[in-house]
Amino acid sequence: MTTPGVDLRSPERRLRDEQIAAEPPLAPPELPTDAAPSSMEAHLGRYRRRPVAVAGIVENGLVRPLDTAVKLLEHSRVIIVASEEK
Repeated sequence: MTTPGVDLRSPERRLRDEQIAAEPPLAPPELPTDAAPSSMEAHLGRYRRRPVAVAGIVENGLVRPLDTAVKLLEHSRVIIVASEEK
C-alpha cells in the first residue's frame, strides 16, 4: 500500500470534503418489478462525457487519484473497483 502524501488541500476544501464524506448514502432507486435490465455500456452511453478509468486510493471515504495530473470535475461520478486485501 502506498504512503499518503502531504495533504495540500485548503482548510475550506478539507472541510467540504469531510462534509461530502459524511453525507448518508443514497437510497437504491425504486424500480418497477417488470423493469428490464440494461448493460453498463447502454447506461453510460446516454452521457456526453465518456468514462475514464483511473487508478486511485480511498482515504477517509474520499477517492483520490494516484496520478496527480488527473483532474476530476466537482461532483464527478466515479465507479470504485476494489480488490480483496490479502
